[in-house]
Amino acid sequence: MNISILAIDLAKDVFQLHGNSEAGKCVLRKKIRRSELLPFIAILPKCKIVMEACSGAHYWSREFVKLGHEALMISPQFVKPFVKTNKNDTADAEAIAEAAMRPSMRFVPIKEIWQQELQTLHRARSLMIAQRVAISNALRGFLREQGFVCKSGEKPLYRLVSELLRDEIKFSGTFRDLLMRLLSNIEGVQKEIDHFEKQIKKFASHDERCKRIQEVNGVGPLTASAIIASMGDPKNFKNGRHFSAWLGLVPRQNSSGGKEQLLGISKRGDSYLRSLLIHGARAALQFAHKHEDYRSKWSLKKVETRGMNKATVALANRNARVIWAMLAKNEVYRPIAT
Repeated sequence: MNISILAIDLAKDVFQLHGNSEAGKCVLRKKIRRSELLPFIAILPKCKIVMEACSGAHYWSREFVKLGHEALMISPQFVKPFVKTNKNDTADAEAIAEAAMRPSMRFVPIKEIWQQELQTLHRARSLMIAQRVAISNALRGFLREQGFVCKSGEKPLYRLVSELLRDEIKFSGTFRDLLMRLLSNIEGVQKEIDHFEKQIKKFASHDERCKRIQEVNGVGPLTASAIIASMGDPKNFKNGRHFSAWLGLVPRQNSSGGKEQLLGISKRGDSYLRSLLIHGARAALQFAHKHEDYRSKWSLKKVETRGMNKATVALANRNARVIWAMLAKNEVYRPIAT
């Protein structure tokens, strides 16, 4: 078979394959089970293997590269316009092949194992935080039904529950047991969060790139490690603006007829990484008045002219561009003096 591009619609057990020749003619349509995929790919002549960037795609890409093929991944949003008529596995695989043949198509870089492991730590931490918030909110609701309201934040909640548990007459044994168990669950989840953060900070303290970009105001070990894990090779991006656009920190456009209309930020890409950059920028803005460098004065001027929220996003965008320049050009952070 003269296959130039092999598109694979990934799944749990049954994969749909679609092979095109160099001229774009279909030469292969095949369904194959998971256990048969790698042996089949191993006997194929060297070709481009294309998949949507989804769960498992990075693993399969690394395996195909080991077998000597060129593995490529496409964002699903770029594949969807090529799906003809109804959606099914065969149409999806054909659409992937069609999209891969476009000369202007953008491909997703393949992540190494350590990058995925580091991202997993961040995802697990985020999951634990969501569980802590959910349990805390449920506990607040139970207490409010009993006539007790506490201030926002974890510490006031712990303080109130601890005070109520010391009063052995106020509640029945069932409700006291409920409070103790929920409080114990929150403490257990917090220990897991601390454990994951310790591992992330350990990586950030040993990685030279993480240590360099932490010199930027608003970038700590969590943000630095998340960027290193997500970005991969910074030269995959043409410039700093492409990197900030990949993070969804640039305006959406709805322009037509030569009239330019800019909307809010696009919010594309990794929402977790974007939120870390924005929270870091917000923290940096709170202390900007204590510094005299150009960056701090620029930030304060943005707050005056555009408001706190827009200034925060603008600073996050600026931080993303600075971080890309530092990593792509292997430089240290050099603040501009006024």
